[in-house]
Amino acid sequence: MSVISVVVGSVRQNRFAEKPAHWIFKHLQARSGVQAELLDLRDFPMPFFDQAMTPGWPGRPPYEHEAVKRWTAAIDRSDGFIFVAPEYNHAPSAVLKNALDWVYPEWKRKAGACVSYGSAMGARGVEQLRLIMVELQMAPIRSAVHIPVPTLMAHFQGKPEAIDAGLKEIDNVANGMLDDLIWWTDALKKARAA
Repeated sequence: MSVISVVVGSVRQNRFAEKPAHWIFKHLQARSGVQAELLDLRDFPMPFFDQAMTPGWPGRPPYEHEAVKRWTAAIDRSDGFIFVAPEYNHAPSAVLKNALDWVYPEWKRKAGACVSYGSAMGARGVEQLRLIMVELQMAPIRSAVHIPVPTLMAHFQGKPEAIDAGLKEIDNVANGMLDDLIWWTDALKKARAA
C-alpha cells in the first residue's frame, strides 16, 4: 500500500487552503491501495531554513528542531504527495517553499501533484513548484487541479455552499489527477524498492 500525503501549503488566518485540502483528501481516501495522510504545515512550525549545511549534503548533522524532525519523518514515510498550494506573487507560498527546503533525500524519486488556487487559478505558482520538485529529484506529474477564481472568492464572501458546488464541478479533474499520481507513486515505489 502506498502512502500519499496531502500537504496543506498555507498557514494564513482565514485560509482557503484547508477546504480544497480536505476535499482532495476525501477523494484520495476513497481510492483502494492508498493510505492517505494529511500534513498541515500549521502542525509543523518550522523556522526559516538556517542550517550551515544543505539537507542533501553528505555528513549533515541531525536536525535540532523538533518540528523539522517530525516533518522529515512524515516526508520519509510518504511515497507520493499532493501539494495544496496557494499562489502568492506568481509563486508558491513562502511557508511551503521553506518546508520543501528543509528536506532533501526524503523527497527523492517520489511523485508530486498540485491542487492550486490564486488569481490565475494558481498556474504560475504550480509552474515554479514543479521546478522545485525537479531540483529535489521528485517526479512532478503533468496533471494538476486549478481551482476557479469564483470558488476561491466564495470563501472570502462567506459562501460555503458555493465553495462546495465549485469543487464538485471539478471532481472529474481531481479524479484524473489522482489516477496519474497513484500510477506514478506506485511505479516509483516499486523502482525504489528494486
